[in-house]
Amino acid sequence: MRHENTVFHGLLKVLPRRRFEQVVERFKSDWRTRRLPSWSQLVALVYAQFSGASSLREIEAGLLSHRTQLYHLGIKDKICRSTLADANAARQPELYEEIFEGLLGELGQRQVSKETVRLIDATSIRLNLALNDWAHFAARDHAGVKLHICYDPAEQVPTYFAVSPARSADILAARAMPILPGACYVFDLGYYDFAFWAALDAAGCRFVTRLKCTTKPELIRARRIPKAEARPREGRSTILEDRIVHLGPNAGKKKPNPWRKPLREVVVALEDGRTLRLATNDLRSSARTIADLYKTRWQIELFFKWIKQNLRIKRFVGNSENAVRIQLATALIAYLLLAIVRKISRIKVSLHAFASLMRINLMHRRSLQQIFDPSPPKTSLSHRSTFSQQLALPHAFA
Repeated sequence: MRHENTVFHGLLKVLPRRRFEQVVERFKSDWRTRRLPSWSQLVALVYAQFSGASSLREIEAGLLSHRTQLYHLGIKDKICRSTLADANAARQPELYEEIFEGLLGELGQRQVSKETVRLIDATSIRLNLALNDWAHFAARDHAGVKLHICYDPAEQVPTYFAVSPARSADILAARAMPILPGACYVFDLGYYDFAFWAALDAAGCRFVTRLKCTTKPELIRARRIPKAEARPREGRSTILEDRIVHLGPNAGKKKPNPWRKPLREVVVALEDGRTLRLATNDLRSSARTIADLYKTRWQIELFFKWIKQNLRIKRFVGNSENAVRIQLATALIAYLLLAIVRKISRIKVSLHAFASLMRINLMHRRSLQQIFDPSPPKTSLSHRSTFSQQLALPHAFA
């Protein structure tokens, strides 16, 4: 009978072990470590993401119940919850952030073109104030963190992430984000910062965002709107205005405005009656293209909804800042593992259905093909005849 490793083992094979050990050596993460190396910690936390374990006790019990299969996962010793708690509190989260970046390379880098789009947004995650005072906000009445994401809607994967206390502004994380020259960035009012816009423009990037209702730009010239774009259509927004404007030296702020170039304003009417004032440095594309680009921003909202429903990022197995950042990093690593395996295997099911099947079959010894095609293998004619002869009753008992 052919030997099969577990489904979990197949997922972890996407992560190059040698590259992982090189990163561990660079961070000296396993220096003077006796009981729980970094690889075992990563496997335990990714197991929690896939299996649904929401506490250290559940992680320990779940792995212990599959102790005969842990050797093939690279785990040599039993994982105790106390040791795992200490590792989560002490180890550097930057180690797992670099592992996340390394996994992105497994997806393959596409050439940057004018169609390359990146979505920027952040989502808040509530924490227990009594246990996570380091993440307090709102006059110390609440606690929480923000997960900042730069998202690739074409590959449906995050390309960058950062974690900060919820009290910090979104734009602070965006300023530290690496910029991909030549890409188109789409974001909302949380990144309303003219210096950030200027940095994107200096890198040869396009951007599409919104103008605040208090911003009153000066009109330079109005652009003609084609009748097809101005006519209301079911399922699509209506272009009301398309014009080139100038923001002015102050633009409603005390300090000088770093954005000196002409800006394009596209006013869009939605089906629900709301009106959006879109701002972009793209002076060539059609107004419909600008409106459609901003509409893609909803994909990152769907991504946030998916990870909150399918991954363990709403209940944490540690209270320190290190533990929270490590758990969020391993959640995104688990997401990338699913996305990479789904792409390599050319599986057509939705990511939600794929994640559900992984969770059900996580520690079963079978291949991915057997999960999606559970029918037994076909036997040859000679094998069936031999098998039928073995089951035939002797003539004495006929």
